[in-house]
Amino acid sequence: MLFLHAAEQGLIYGLMALGVYLSFRVLAFPDLSVDGTFPLGAAVAGILILRGANPAVAMLAGGGAGLVAGAFTGVLATRLRIPGLLAGVLTMIMLYSLNLRIMGRPNLSLLGKPSALLTLARTLGIPRTYETLVAAAILCLATGILLLLFLHTELGGAMRAVGQNPQLVRTLGTNPDHLLVLGLALSNALVGFSGALAAQYSGFADVGMGVGTIIAGLASVIVGEILMRPRSLLLAVVAAVVGSVVYRLAISIALRYGAALGFTASDLRLLTALVVLGALAAPAFRAALKGENL
Repeated sequence: MLFLHAAEQGLIYGLMALGVYLSFRVLAFPDLSVDGTFPLGAAVAGILILRGANPAVAMLAGGGAGLVAGAFTGVLATRLRIPGLLAGVLTMIMLYSLNLRIMGRPNLSLLGKPSALLTLARTLGIPRTYETLVAAAILCLATGILLLLFLHTELGGAMRAVGQNPQLVRTLGTNPDHLLVLGLALSNALVGFSGALAAQYSGFADVGMGVGTIIAGLASVIVGEILMRPRSLLLAVVAAVVGSVVYRLAISIALRYGAALGFTASDLRLLTALVVLGALAAPAFRAALKGENL
């Protein structure tokens, strides 16, 4: 069951990892607003479900809210010329208060409420044990395919060029600022979508559930790249999702067996930081070992 739950969470958060991949790797933009757009998606989906909305509609609404917030970050960075890092932090801070406004209180309970994942699984007749896993895999696969198709279009190609050489894009007659706003909107739409799914999966939406989201997303992308060493867009997208699953599995194992070393559930942030530190340090250690072997 440990591996099953880790895989379920990894796939759900894999959508968030795809959003982080889009902003950090494709656009080369340090978007910290992710910590705010993730709970934004959860808050919007949660309040809509409590008011009787279809969970699939609530899930899409959460993604739409993330899209608007991401576009706002892009406008701050491009129109107001606020440094990207600060623009993301400002959006994240504002979203904390906005999320409280949306929910009306710090958290919402969704226990016993319908879930888009379970609705999809039961519609397809998936066995109960694996219904969440398969439904999450289907959504993740569909989202990954759509992202790949978009990145291979002319517009998607121009967006990829923005992250590598914005001046070249400008000389070709396209405004890179517009592409950056669009890219951040799409990135945070994926994050908000993931937040809406996570709220339905866990049975609650909380104003603080986005803390550390950007770290988890970056760790997922880095772990996936270390494991798969992607040399194409397809492999890069797959690596982000695989990295998310591996990251969640590592956290679950650390929590399960860390008790022998004196760790408790309150040490989750510490364990998360250690996993991220290991992922970040792995390339340097690997390079050092290769140098020694030579």
